[in-house]
Amino acid sequence: MKIEMICTGEEVLSGQIIDTNAAWAANALMNQGIEMQQRITVGDRLDDLIAVFQERSHHADIILVNGGLGPTSDDMSSEAMALAKGEPLVECTPWRLRLEEWFTRNGRVMPVSNLKQAMLPESAVMVDNPVGTACGFRVKLNQAWLFFTPGVPFEFKRMVNEQFIPFVQSQTNEHVEVSVRKLLTLGYGESSLADKLTQIDLPEGVTVGYRSFMPYIEIKLFARGEEAIGSLANIVALVKTLLGNVIVAEERSSLAQVVHERLLEGAQSLSVAESCTGGLITSGLVAFPGSSAYLHHGLVTYSNESKVAVLDVNPQTLDDHGAVSIATVEEMAEGARTLIGSDYGLATSGIAGPDGGSDQKPVGTVAIGLATSKGVYSQMLKFPARSRELVRQLSSAVAYDMLRRALNDEPVIVDYASYARFAK
Repeated sequence: MKIEMICTGEEVLSGQIIDTNAAWAANALMNQGIEMQQRITVGDRLDDLIAVFQERSHHADIILVNGGLGPTSDDMSSEAMALAKGEPLVECTPWRLRLEEWFTRNGRVMPVSNLKQAMLPESAVMVDNPVGTACGFRVKLNQAWLFFTPGVPFEFKRMVNEQFIPFVQSQTNEHVEVSVRKLLTLGYGESSLADKLTQIDLPEGVTVGYRSFMPYIEIKLFARGEEAIGSLANIVALVKTLLGNVIVAEERSSLAQVVHERLLEGAQSLSVAESCTGGLITSGLVAFPGSSAYLHHGLVTYSNESKVAVLDVNPQTLDDHGAVSIATVEEMAEGARTLIGSDYGLATSGIAGPDGGSDQKPVGTVAIGLATSKGVYSQMLKFPARSRELVRQLSSAVAYDMLRRALNDEPVIVDYASYARFAK
C-alpha cells in the first residue's frame, strides 16, 4: 500500500514557517510500522491544488492532505478537491450545527466566514475534528483515498492519531510491517560512520539510513517484514559493538533529553556555568518539564569579572591561562557546583567566533569542565568553525555527553574523531 502526503500553504512552500506537521506525521506513522513513500508541498493556488490531487491519486492508495481547511479565502482544499472530482460543494449539516454549538458554548457570535468550513465535496465522508472548527473529510479519487486534515498542529496530531492511522490500518490486510531503531551519534562524520557499518552483512529486509542534524548524526536501522524485524536486535548489537563510544543515545532525539531523564531518575542536582554557550546548555534542559527537580541554576558568566565575582575563579588563573583554558573552566565548574552544593557542576568557555581566535587558540576552541564529588574532569577541544552557532551546539553536546557518562559511571573523557583535543 502506497501512502503519500500533500502539504499545502504558501507560508510552508516559501519557507516562512517550518513544516513540523510533515515530519511529525511521518514519524507517527513509522512508530506504527507504516511507511510513507512520498511527500509534496504545494502553495495556495487553486489550479496547482487540483492538479496535484488528480496526479497523485493515480499513484497512491492513501494521501494525507494537510492544511487549507480554514475560513479564509486562501483556504482552498475543499474547493480544489470538489473541482478535481467534478462535483459541487455541499453543506455538511452536522458540522454546521457543531460550529454553531461551539461558538454559542464559548459565548461568541459565529462569523459568516466560518460557514465555509461546513462546505465539503458532495461525495466526502466527514472526519471528526474533536478540538477545532475545521472539518476533516476523506474522498475517493481514482485509486486513492485523500484524507484532509487542518494545518493547526494540535488539531492535526489529534486527527492523525485518532482518525487517520486507524483508517490506514483498516484499509489493508497486506500491509508489510516496518520497524525502525534509532541510534544517536556524536563526533563522527556521516561518511566515517558509513565506512564502519559496511562491515555488517545486513540480512534481507534490513537497511541503514542516516540523518544529519547538527550536532548529531542519527543512524536509522529499518526492518521490513517479520523475519527482518526478528533480526533487528542482533543488528543493533553489532552496530553498537562497531561504533562503541560514538553512540550516545538510543531512541532519543538529543543528549539533553538523556541527561534530563538520568538526573530525574537518580535524584541528583546540577548547576551550570556557561560562557561561550550563553545559556544553551541550560535552555536545552529547561525545555523538558520537571527540570526544576534537579536544575539548581544556570549562570551565563560571560565576562572575566563575572567569573571571578560569581564563580570565585581566581584572577591569577585568568591572568596566567586566559578565560579559554582548562584551568579556568575547572574553577568555573567547581564554583558553580559549590555555590549551593549541587551534585554536578558543568561549565564551558570558548571562542565561538567569527572573531577572537589566535594561532594558539583558533576560533572553535572550547574548554569544558565537569565538577563532581569525585573530582573535576575537563578537556579543551577544537570544533569545526563553520559558524558561531555550530560551535555553541557542539560545545553543548559534548558537555551533555560528559555529564551523561559521569551519571552512567563511564569514562568521562573519550575521543571524538572529528574534534581535536588540546593537550593539558
